[in-house]
Amino acid sequence: MAEASDTMGILYQNLIDIGCSEDLVVTCMEFAKAEQWNRILPLLSKQRSNLLDSVHYGQKQIDCLDFLVYSIKKKHI
Repeated sequence: MAEASDTMGILYQNLIDIGCSEDLVVTCMEFAKAEQWNRILPLLSKQRSNLLDSVHYGQKQIDCLDFLVYSIKKKHI
């Protein structure tokens, strides 16, 4: 785990924790080392959007599963 004063270590760990691809991690780290923090923000926004899409897709799957369970119970129990 990165020390609180280790900005690069904290950034790296956070990028891993939010599920960034290896390529995205490398790109963000390069931008950070070049002090181009504003170039990281759109990339993080895109990652957030991707994660939210995954949440919505998962919720749709859960809704379908719940309906299937309900249908089976209603017709067969």
